[in-house]
Amino acid sequence: MTLNRLLSQAVRVSKVGSRSMYTSSKPDITNPNWLRVGLAAGSTVFLWGLLFRQHSTDVHEYKVRNGLE
Repeated sequence: MTLNRLLSQAVRVSKVGSRSMYTSSKPDITNPNWLRVGLAAGSTVFLWGLLFRQHSTDVHEYKVRNGLE
């Protein structure tokens, strides 16, 4: 086989395989994906908890270093 023939077959296969990637349907807003909602909310709460804990640690360290406590 020639190189052009191999490349044309590869292009044809890749186009067929990638067509489904661009077709989508509208999300159903009446039936949300509760697993994704829970993961998003849980990770948000977790990150805010880490932020507040780090802030408290930093404030305490600042007060100790400056003799305010």
